[in-house]
Amino acid sequence: MVRATGRIGATLSARIVEPIVRYFRETRAELRKVSWPTRQTAWHLTLIVLGATVAMAIVLGVFADTLFYEIIGGIVGRGDQGASPIAILAALIIVGGGAAAAYFVQRE
Repeated sequence: MVRATGRIGATLSARIVEPIVRYFRETRAELRKVSWPTRQTAWHLTLIVLGATVAMAIVLGVFADTLFYEIIGGIVGRGDQGASPIAILAALIIVGGGAAAAYFVQRE
């Protein structure tokens, strides 16, 4: 009975523990090959990413806000005015995109 437990333990070690240890060794070896940027370069790249993120958030926020305003205003109406051409176009794009997405999802 002790031998069976020893074999199971060795098999378990070979199947589970050794691949994990090998993964961490290989990861450590690969990380030593990496050419890391300097602190100053990393900071400058971080600022570029944050600036681009904020700029895109503002642009997309304004665009989406204007687009949704036009869509809702076209659906609900603004007093005696009818639906605006922008709202109609946006609604057609959204409905067409939804239909296309449903078609491609069903196709797969």
